[in-house]
Formats: sequence, structure tokens, C-alpha cells
Amino acid sequence: MTCFRRTVLHSGDRVTIITVVNSTADSYSTAGPLEHARPADLSTITSESPPTRLMVLGLAHRDGTVLGSELYSVGAECGIAVETIRSCMRRLVTEGLFTRAGEGRDAIYSATEAGQSHLAVTEQRHLLAYAQDAAGRGWDRKWRIVSFAIPESMRSARDAFREHIRSLGGAHVQPGMYVSPHDWTEELLHEASRLEINDRLCTFSTDDLDLNGVTDARQLAAMLWPLDEVAERYENFIGTYSGVPQALLDMRRRGETITEHDFMPGALNIAIRFNECFELDPLLPPELLPRPWPGREARDILAKCRRHGVLARQDKAGPALFRVFDDAIAHLP
Repeated sequence: MTCFRRTVLHSGDRVTIITVVNSTADSYSTAGPLEHARPADLSTITSESPPTRLMVLGLAHRDGTVLGSELYSVGAECGIAVETIRSCMRRLVTEGLFTRAGEGRDAIYSATEAGQSHLAVTEQRHLLAYAQDAAGRGWDRKWRIVSFAIPESMRSARDAFREHIRSLGGAHVQPGMYVSPHDWTEELLHEASRLEINDRLCTFSTDDLDLNGVTDARQLAAMLWPLDEVAERYENFIGTYSGVPQALLDMRRRGETITEHDFMPGALNIAIRFNECFELDPLLPPELLPRPWPGREARDILAKCRRHGVLARQDKAGPALFRVFDDAIAHLP
């Protein structure tokens, strides 16, 4: 007999009630510290809020398409207003990241070249993060520097290129100059070619970087990137979600599943919280980071949440929200 019930889940001073499905009618028990299955604040976000855009981009298929049928279905489960989603999509189309064919739920949004570039950077960042966590080392001790001078008449290209550099974790050294410990030259030249600014920049590398008399690699990293703030964000994420993987595993062992009504907002909320850390993280090689570095533990928690959550999901054929997480996790040993 299949039994639908409401389960109270505790974590710290928060209480969440979710709907689970159990294969027997007499297996009534709490699910532990699983939290944020249905965060109360999702319905208040607007088309300009990062969560809306995060959800949209999280629904992109591997070919860069976003289906209106999935978009509005997931939005409804998350309590996000239809007009909020429509406004966000209009903005993404206006920004040149997507094109649209069709209307409403029948619409198909296709990533443009710029949109594909944005999605690719996000995917590569996740792959890089988990690869560095697994290796624990790998820096060749070279600093890569890009310098550019793009006139005001090409402001849109300049802004787009600067944003691309930042998305790759580049640190601002002085006007028109950024540095990274990663070998990013190929990616920068590809983006410069797309923006038609190849002749406006130069790239070079050095193993002898000196900033205001500081040459020690870890001290330079601490100067150039807000590592303390990144670490604090990761620690907050860990404090909130550390008990969730075990809670999900316990649910699976009891034969329980999570309904779409709770899986979708839960998946969106943990992505929002993780992105608050990840978007600021320059993903420096482990050799440049303080030890222990909480980013590794946070990503491990996210990976376990995704694995156990997807397996506990009642509708496994439903929309793949945040496929990029699962693709990155699939590369883990």
C-alpha cells in the first residue's frame, strides 16, 4: 500500500514540513535534519533576482535549449509567478543569451553563441572545482596575466570581456589588467575572438609576480582574492546542510520518496545557497588556499545531496534541474 504523509524535518532552529511517499502505511517516522525542502521565500523573488535566472539556466539542456513546458512546470512547483519567469526570459533574450521560438509553454529558448559561452564557463568551473578537490594539487607556479585597452566606443564588448574574466576567477591588478593562476589563455582568446577584440589585448605569464613587494604565492592570493569572505560563505553552507545527506539516505532506506512539490524547490534552494559561495570563489589551486579549505567539504555535501536526492525523487523522469551539478559529480571517482 502506498501512503502519502507529511514529515516534520528539523535542523537547528528551523522546521520544514515536506511530503514523502512511503511504500507501507505503518512506517511513520521523522527524517532527521533535512532542511529547506520548501523554502518560504522563493515566492517573493522577482525577474531580476538571481534565483530566477539561476533556475532558468539550471534547466538548460546539454545543447543549450530551455523548454517552456519544463520552465513553467518547475516555476509552479517552486512558487515562482508566471510573469516573473516571462520577464526573466525577455531579459535573457534582450541580453542576447537566448533566442525564442514559439509562445508560452510551447516556447523553446535556444542559447546563442554568447549564451553557450556562459553555460560552458559554468560547467567548466564545476568540473575544475571537483577535479582540484580530487587531486589536491596541480599548480605549475605560473601566473597568467591579461592586459587590454578597449575604447569607450566598444563599451559593450569591453564590459562583456571583463565579466568573462571575472567569471574565470581573474583578479583585478590595475586598470585593464587581470591575473589568474590558471592557464586561461585559450578561453580568453576564444572570447576575445567572439567579441572581435583580439587586437585589443595581450596575454603573458610569469613565475615571478611582485605586488607591492609581496612575492609569496599564498600571500599574493590573500591580497588579490576575498578568500576570508569565500570561506565564511562556505562555512555557513556547511553549517546549514551538513546533516542533509544522511537524512536523505535514511529516507531512502525507509523506502520513502520526495514528491516534485518538494524536490524542485529543495533543489533550487540548495543551488541558491551554494551559488552564494561558488560565484565568489576564484577556484584557486589548492596550493594557494588556506588549510583546511571549506570549499572542498561544501562541494562534497552538495554532491551527496544531489546523489541521494535524485535517487529519492519520486518522478525520476521529471525535468533535470541543475544538470550541471550531476554532470560534474559523474566525473568523480
